[in-house]
Order: sequence, then structure tokens, then C-alpha cells
Amino acid sequence: MAQKPTFDYDIIVIGSGAAGAPAASILARAGKKVAVVERGTFGGESPNWGDMPLGAMLYAAEVFYNAKRAAKFGLRTNALNYNHPSLLSWRNTVIKRTGAGGNRYYYEKQGISVFSGNAHFLSPNEITVNRRHLSARKFLIATGAAWEKSTIPGSDNIPYLTPENILSLTRPPKTLFIVGGNATAMEIAYLYASFGTKVYVAEKANRMLPEFDIEVGPIVAEDAKVNRNMTILTRSRVVALQKEGLQKRVTYIQGRQQKSVRVDEILVAEQRIPQTDMGLENAGVAYTHQGVTVNARMQTSARHIFAAGNITDPAIQTHAVLTQSRTAAHNLTHRTAIEADLTPNLLVAFTFPEVAQVGLNEQECIKRDLRYKTAVAPLTLTARSNITDCRNGFVKLIVDTKGVLIGAAIVAPHASDLISELSIAVRHRLTAKQLISTPSCFTSW
Repeated sequence: MAQKPTFDYDIIVIGSGAAGAPAASILARAGKKVAVVERGTFGGESPNWGDMPLGAMLYAAEVFYNAKRAAKFGLRTNALNYNHPSLLSWRNTVIKRTGAGGNRYYYEKQGISVFSGNAHFLSPNEITVNRRHLSARKFLIATGAAWEKSTIPGSDNIPYLTPENILSLTRPPKTLFIVGGNATAMEIAYLYASFGTKVYVAEKANRMLPEFDIEVGPIVAEDAKVNRNMTILTRSRVVALQKEGLQKRVTYIQGRQQKSVRVDEILVAEQRIPQTDMGLENAGVAYTHQGVTVNARMQTSARHIFAAGNITDPAIQTHAVLTQSRTAAHNLTHRTAIEADLTPNLLVAFTFPEVAQVGLNEQECIKRDLRYKTAVAPLTLTARSNITDCRNGFVKLIVDTKGVLIGAAIVAPHASDLISELSIAVRHRLTAKQLISTPSCFTSW
């Protein structure tokens, strides 16, 4: 009788971010012998340089901006100012409170073995980490995605910032040029503009936030220009970066005109690419430039190897990553499999005002040749807008021919909270009539 192979671990999780960490904890609680391998900072993007620290600094920026508006409401704030080292201290407090940020002990206290280094598959059941061989019955790949290295001419000779390191600046730059107009780029733009930085944002598309509904970008761009003194450059392609004394010169083409501007710092935040460089072919795991290929159970082409998070799709946000993580953890430990249900697709940008979207946007309806209707209500129709003097924004509903809600977009303060109600409506196929007939608190958002 053939002897069953023995392995060092039941499951090895490669990556300790928003996909790897929750799954590792679930697997450990299920009694599995688990190891986590991390090539960078333990905890990954979300607690170290992504959602949590950026969110902490954005909240401080929002408080600061609202305090500067206080005179409008009859309040005096003559001595208002901020201290950047204290702001960074607040950021660090938030990171520390997550428990996972750069903290190996977070995993070790759960009985999870921890290894630092690059994991590389030698075979379907064996990896090497810093020349050490580790084997497992099953694997979860959760290495995430990284911001793509700039290919702009001159970028090899000029130090530029990425979303991974910009929040560590010891002081805000006087001028900042951002390449990219996606959610992360615009959040960072709002952050620094709120503290006095002159910000330029260049986006190749014809509007900012091109991943959102077509009506979102223009509203956000107008607010950025009027209330934050940003220069918004749509249909703009950066063609050269040059060193110019202590500053940098950015040359870009907008329409048919070539222009340039001199700034203190440059942030490149165009797109992210999945981190697949780990010998996946040795394990029989299929992947493309868009990431590791998985089914709805988060299973790769190698049945015993699962993948979750931005390694499968660089564009998905953390809430979707967490859903994939829980799905993968369940299927790694149970015979009865479940599927990751990411419908309806949910997107958010923590700009001022916030932006949130669920389900289909209007461009997607057109692309799918769907018959649909839209209704747009400007924010000024709400009592809360009048009370708070927040006038820019709207709520947009998209319904099918039967009146069933198939998509929605919100530009408003607290849009990230408000979208939950519409997410439930889209997921459970409620009609606009049912939604409208549901009572809401007067003077609330």
C-alpha cells in the first residue's frame, strides 16, 4: 500500500495582506497547521500604506477643511493650522491599532509560522523561501498587486513617488504632479490639496475617475478646481520627466498642445500589476498579465492551489478582496464548496465629496446593449445639503425596463455609507418604486 506523502504544513499562505491575513487566521482557527510567507511588510498594503493610513490622513484633512469653512456658520477659527509630524503620528497610531501593520507577532500568537522572503514554487507542493524548502498539502496565493513602474521617458533618472511611499513624506510638497486620475490618485490629490499643496492631476481619459459612472468625474473635477485649487488635466498624456535644479519638470500633451510645469514632487499612480513572479509554471498554475486565473471557488488550474485578492484582479477593492479571502479559506477546509459572489460590483473613492457606485454604470449598460432608464437627483434637493452647505453631488439610479434597480452612483458626503442601502436594493432586485417607498429620516443624508 502506497504511503501518503507527508508535508511540513497543511496550508501555506503566500502573502499577508487583505487576502492572506484573514484566510490564515480562519485556517488556524480551524485547526490547520499554517504558515505565512511575506516578501515585504507584514500586513501588506491595507494597514501599512493603503486603506488605513490613507483613510486616517484623509479624515484629518476633512476635519481641517471643514474647520476652515467654520466662518460660514458663524464660528471663529483665526489661529487654525496643522502640524505635519503630529499628522504622521496619528497615521502611525491608526496603523498600530490594526494589529497587523508590520507585525509578525499578529500571526505568531495565532500559532501561525511566519517566514520573510520571496516564495518560489519548485513543484506543485513545494516552495523555497530564502533557500529554505517548505512543503504543503495546499496553498493560498495572496501576493496582491504592485504599482506599475513608470515607463515615462526620463523616469529612470528622476526619483518619483508611488502610493506606497508618498504618505511617508516628512512634509507636504509645495507642488505635486499626479500621473493618473483613478480613485487612489484622486484621494491622494485631495489629501495634499487640503493641506495647501498645489496639485496637478493628469488623466489620459476624457474625465477623472474613469472607472466610475460617466457623470461622476466632472462633478469631482469641478469641486477639486473650485474648492481645492487643483489643476485638472483630462485627455492629457505625460511624455517626459526631467530634473531641473531641486525641482522636476513634467512635460505633457493635452489635446494637440505640448505643455510643461515645474513641481517639487511627482506621483505616478496609473495602474497596478499582479505580483505573479513566483514560479507559478512549476506548480501548474495558469496566469495572464491580468493575474492568476481562478474559478468562482477561488481555485486555480492546480486544484490544491487557491488564489485570492489583487493577484486575481488588480482593480478590485478591499471589500471584494475580503470576500475572496473568506471564500478561499472555506474551500480550503470544507468539502462542500462555496462561491465568491462579488455581485453587485461595488466601488468607492474617498474624495471630498465621496464617490460610491454599485452594480452597472451607464457606460456598461450601453456596452451590453441593455434597455434602461436613469434618474438623477442633485444633492441640492436634500434638506441635509441645505443644512451643511454641501451643494455638489447627486444620486443616480439606473433601472431596467421593469423598474428593477440595476445600478446606482452617489457623489455626496458619506457616499461610502449611503451606498450600502442601494447595494442591498441592487443585489435583491428591488424596484425603484420599492426603494422610494421605504421611509428615510428627514434631514439625514
